[in-house]
Amino acid sequence: MFRGATQLSMDAKGRLAVPAKHRDALTAGGAGEVVLTAHPHRCLILYPKEAWTPIEAKLTSLSSFNPQISAIQRMIVGQADVLSLDGAGRLLVSAVLRKFAKLDKEVMLVGQGSHFELWDVMAWDQQLEKLMDTEHLVVPQELEGFSL
Repeated sequence: MFRGATQLSMDAKGRLAVPAKHRDALTAGGAGEVVLTAHPHRCLILYPKEAWTPIEAKLTSLSSFNPQISAIQRMIVGQADVLSLDGAGRLLVSAVLRKFAKLDKEVMLVGQGSHFELWDVMAWDQQLEKLMDTEHLVVPQELEGFSL
């Protein structure tokens, strides 16, 4: 289970050190591999390979004749990179994915239970500001009656 938000620095080559406390869980069951891909919210998603496999199977089983489905397939499956952490526990984020998510030096690694989201720190701050704008907050029907 991946939880928490951590601000990380990415080097000029696009290498990002995964926090040590998450390395084993990320690479377990997938021969040390993880999957990093694009998400429609303009962030990246990082999955253990084992958790990614059924998601990819579901996406690729959908009809590519539907223009909306094929667009999502292109974004998510088409940009998926299978990666291994190097000896220092770093991931190399491709230039294509860095450009897509507009990642610069400072990024946020945000736990989402089964996976992580990877955000440019400024984009992450904007997401939080939107969420905290209670004047425009719309609670989805699925969360009505939900309490913390």
